[in-house]
Amino acid sequence: MDIDVGPVDPSFLHEQDLHVSSSIWEGQERGLLRCQEHTSLLHQWKLTDEQTKLVDKAGFGFFRKIGPMSLNNSLISSLVERWRRETNTFHLPLGEMTITLDEVALVLGLEIDGDPIVGSKVGDEIAMDMCGRLLGKLPSAANKEVNCSRVKLNWLKRTFSECPEDASSDVIKCHTRAYLLYLIGSTIFATTDGDKVSVKYLPLFEDFDQAGRYAWGAAALACLYRALGNASLKSQSNICGCLTLLQCWSYFHLDIGRPEKSEASFPLALLWKGKGSRSKTDLSEYRREIDDLDPSKITWCPYERFENMIPPQMKAKLSLGRSKTTLVCFEKIELHFPDRCLRQFGKRQPIPQKVKRRDRKNRRVDDLDTSMTLACDEWAERGEHIVDSPGGGSVVDDGAYTEWYARISITKLYREAFLESQVMNMIACMREFEEAASGISLERLSPVEREVMESVKETFSNSLTFGGWQEVAVNSGYGKRRRRNEQTPTTNNGGADLSSLLLPKDT
Repeated sequence: MDIDVGPVDPSFLHEQDLHVSSSIWEGQERGLLRCQEHTSLLHQWKLTDEQTKLVDKAGFGFFRKIGPMSLNNSLISSLVERWRRETNTFHLPLGEMTITLDEVALVLGLEIDGDPIVGSKVGDEIAMDMCGRLLGKLPSAANKEVNCSRVKLNWLKRTFSECPEDASSDVIKCHTRAYLLYLIGSTIFATTDGDKVSVKYLPLFEDFDQAGRYAWGAAALACLYRALGNASLKSQSNICGCLTLLQCWSYFHLDIGRPEKSEASFPLALLWKGKGSRSKTDLSEYRREIDDLDPSKITWCPYERFENMIPPQMKAKLSLGRSKTTLVCFEKIELHFPDRCLRQFGKRQPIPQKVKRRDRKNRRVDDLDTSMTLACDEWAERGEHIVDSPGGGSVVDDGAYTEWYARISITKLYREAFLESQVMNMIACMREFEEAASGISLERLSPVEREVMESVKETFSNSLTFGGWQEVAVNSGYGKRRRRNEQTPTTNNGGADLSSLLLPKDT
């Protein structure tokens, strides 16, 4: 049976043919994504007091406290199935949701207000020069410690994880830069390469004061958006980026696979520290749970209860979570659409504006038709584009949004349950036709017309009885099955009279 699962209006989710949901509906499961975040060895770095001060100055004082986080691959894979890179949002049964800038600050403790992280790729020769100048040591190409201007994380840890007690100021700085490079390479800037990090980030830590002026949180979100978009394609089997942020975001907002909280502390990712054990729940079950999401399972504004523990310097900038702006991280440019998820800020959700279609024809250039210069200009104006609901969020008709969303999105991915519901709907419609046909008087019909009508009625009756199971639709709703050993009412001629199985309309 060829079933069109949507969207009814394909002009919004115009990449549906590329999306993993299209494969799911074709019965082609890709299985669990391989999660490329490498935090398991972070605890092996031993920082001195001097190094800790430099890490704090560079903007990673809160973030470094999170450390290793166990990931739930099944949960992450199910979330990726709902991500749409056309809108940079999750398309869930009750509407769109996304990870916003303020959540990066709250969950990870990273700065979301500051200079954009920009730069260009570097060649092998320049990469080696950077390592010698900023790390004081060179990785060995012969030992495969460096390749294509990327160094192995294992080399960084093996070489720099413990700073000598009598180290000079320059050596302390070199070891601290190595730690920061390892930290971002295994978390917010993790790639599908797995165990490598690009040397292009190293100059960002040449001056630790300047490093503290970058919007690391915005760059981390740009990378995660890009990683989610890539992983949502049916051709992909890996996901990278800051998966700790993704998983914690789900724990805060969705009551699906959510563990018990730890004692509250900042950054808020620590609430789930050691709680994200690998779940025994498989991907298909998480898929079904998301399909069945109801309002009781969603917490739109989960951070209000933690307001007292948010550092003042962070709290003052949380309004950027509602900034409709552009996120930048080197060659990556991603759009931030809080206007599509205003319920996450305690506001009513209007029908959002249509997103401009991106040009993704050339994979070797940025997939936005906006230049890097323009993107940085838009980021510079981030404070001027704070979105709100019309009329202060009190005059929007939720029904209009719900009706619109049902037309432009796909909200059901659990194939078996959806197909069954479609069959039930089809049976209910057939039953209405069968009941209508039964009410037609045959007395005034010609012999030929009477024969045709009786044939139609018999066809409906036979079609609604199959495999020894009697499907019973109640008031045109979903039916229930009668087992083989259950008695089924019959007509005088012994055939199944389906109209007699219908409950009265007033029941």
